[in-house]
Amino acid sequence: MNKIILQFGLLVFFFSVIYFTQRNIGFEKILLNSFVIFIILTVLLSLIAIGLIKSINKNSFEKLNSYSNDLAGNNKNE
Repeated sequence: MNKIILQFGLLVFFFSVIYFTQRNIGFEKILLNSFVIFIILTVLLSLIAIGLIKSINKNSFEKLNSYSNDLAGNNKNE
């Protein structure tokens, strides 16, 4: 998952370099703006991925517990 996020961030970095180059901005400012976009995007995507993984794990543990309780006969409906 981290490789995908990093590669997508690098793709956006190079696209932003191309975008800022067409605007005739100074070389340092192009790299700085592109790097800031890269950092912000990768951090946000990483946080979204962590949140998704945590919610999936929480949901799977809840299902596992409910299945275990059903098999053990500890169901609330009984």
